[in-house]
This record gives sequence, structure tokens and C-alpha cells, in this order.
Amino acid sequence: MSNWRLATCLIASLLLTALSLAFAESDLGALLCIGVALYTATVLLVRAFSKKGKQRVVVLAALVVYLFVPALVLTNYTLVRDRVRWSLLSARYKAGVLAQTAPANDELKHTEWDIWGFAGMDTTVFLVLDPTDSLASASGALPPVKARGLPCDVVRVRRLEREWYAVLFYTDTYWGQGTCK
Repeated sequence: MSNWRLATCLIASLLLTALSLAFAESDLGALLCIGVALYTATVLLVRAFSKKGKQRVVVLAALVVYLFVPALVLTNYTLVRDRVRWSLLSARYKAGVLAQTAPANDELKHTEWDIWGFAGMDTTVFLVLDPTDSLASASGALPPVKARGLPCDVVRVRRLEREWYAVLFYTDTYWGQGTCK
């Protein structure tokens, strides 16, 4: 396998990792990311020991660089996941939220953006449209975060772009369940 083929395989592996972040459920996406990284690292390690001299050094350097990327992704998983999903899926989500009728109360238009959990203890992230961009001040605030237009305190408000936010609710708390816990 030539160096250009090695580079092509690494790029394909990174793209597969990005797609697993965007389209798989949160827990499954993390597992796919780890699985793809381990498989690719194993292939690189085997390849490194089948080479000699300078070629071995090149493959080992590629392995080190490659392992850095998944490690960086996993340590910032939710941030990377939100950014990748937003860049690939924002048009679909925006259309869905914009098609909603305005809520009767003071709440903002929203839709489910991400969900994960186990044994009935679900954690939900909502995509929220804030036409006045008032959630900007809550973006990056320490929890609990209380903001106008949200039904209760939340864990995190992350700005995706002007007027669009990913709002992380506490586990087992859901928008529209009446009163938040």
C-alpha cells in the first residue's frame, strides 16, 4: 500500500467518524467513533511493523496523528457532534422549526435535536429558534441556566449560529412535560 493509499484510507476513516457523529444516536455515535478509531489504529500498527526504515516511521507518525484526532473528538464529543450535525443537517431542522406555528405562551419554537440515555433516564437536547437572539447571553453560562422562553432551568445553552441554539435539558426533563423538575 503506497502512502497515497494510506492517506486515502485515513481520510475515509475520519469521514466515517464524522458521519457516525452526525447520523447515529449519541451513544451509538460515540461507540462507532471509538470502533472506527481502534480498527484504523490496529491496521496502521500492523502496517507499521510490516515495513522497514523510513516507511515504518511514516506509518507510525500517521498513527500518532490519527489517534490524536479521535482523542480530541471524544474529549469534546458534544461540541463536535453539535457542529458536525449542524453543518450537515441544519437545513432540514430549520425548515421543520420554521414551519411550526408560534407557541401561545412565551416559549420559543423548538424541536428535539438529540437524545441519549438508558433505562428510562433520557437526556434531551432541543434545537431552539430565538428570533430576538436573547439566548446569546445564556450561551456558555454555568448551570443551572435560566433564560426567557425556556420552560425551566437547563444544563447548557450552546449557540449554533445567530438565532439558533442547542439547549441541553437535565436528565429526565423534557420540554412540554408541564412543569420541569
